Amino acid sequence: MTDTTIGAWTPARPWRGIMVATTLPLREDRSVDYDAYAAHVRWLIDNGCDGVVPNGSLGEYQTLTAEERAQVVRTAVEAAGDGARVMPGVAAYGSAESRRWAEQAAEAGAGSVLLLPPNAFRADEDAVRAHYADVAKAGLPIVAYNNPIDTKVDLTPRLLAKLHADGDIVAVKEFSGDVRRAYEIAELAPELDLLIGADDVLLELALAGAVGWIAGYPNALPASCSELYRAAVAGDLATALPLYKSLHSLLRWDSKTEFVQAIKLSMDLAGRPGGATRAPRLPLTGETLTAVRSATEKALADGHR
Repeated sequence: MTDTTIGAWTPARPWRGIMVATTLPLREDRSVDYDAYAAHVRWLIDNGCDGVVPNGSLGEYQTLTAEERAQVVRTAVEAAGDGARVMPGVAAYGSAESRRWAEQAAEAGAGSVLLLPPNAFRADEDAVRAHYADVAKAGLPIVAYNNPIDTKVDLTPRLLAKLHADGDIVAVKEFSGDVRRAYEIAELAPELDLLIGADDVLLELALAGAVGWIAGYPNALPASCSELYRAAVAGDLATALPLYKSLHSLLRWDSKTEFVQAIKLSMDLAGRPGGATRAPRLPLTGETLTAVRSATEKALADGHR
């Protein structure tokens, strides 16, 4: 029997559990459909997810105006019904701008924020620590986001331990794909919460001690993804492994360059408000389109919802 208390969301640690990195519905003219976004947030929470992460890469924050970005956060907080269930992404090119976005999240009532390291250049350790210390002044708990593939700045276990010892981060979204890091993080910073950062290493990181999942594919299939996560963190392999194998051809799209378009297409096929993306992202075509469609249709035929 799966123990649903393991890796569960709580008001005291609102970054735990399934926090969905939400896609953003756009109208035909590519303006933001805030009503559809609010409905999507409510639907995710009603279908087994614990909260949402607006203004991440999946939410196309890089293409939003400042007002759009702020309104997305306000919409998420209102729709969630409890601001603690909202973890806005506050990435920006400068630390001061990231801090301003963290302050805006606090003013809106969010419970935590997700922060990349400096990504305008290959920051060294001192710059990374100064960046997190600056944004921490906003007063909200910070989840560090380690994505060395895109940022070229690697939050190694040793550096994460220093950031945690500095008092500037409470958790890390680990997206490097190297599941071995989970054990070193636990050794160097045992009180730092490990969050699954890529859908296709969910089972491996859950078994290694992760207590949360900043997730992509629950946008399309929240019920099945929720069942998978809760079984995985509880060590219920009899339930988790068949689900993981059945979903993995779909989950791995979360780690590919076309992840935004892929997840939005899967949402369309599942009857959710996926839709188009903003430029410069283009619609999927050719073999990529066929592969995502095939994996999604298989998952739906297998009864995933």
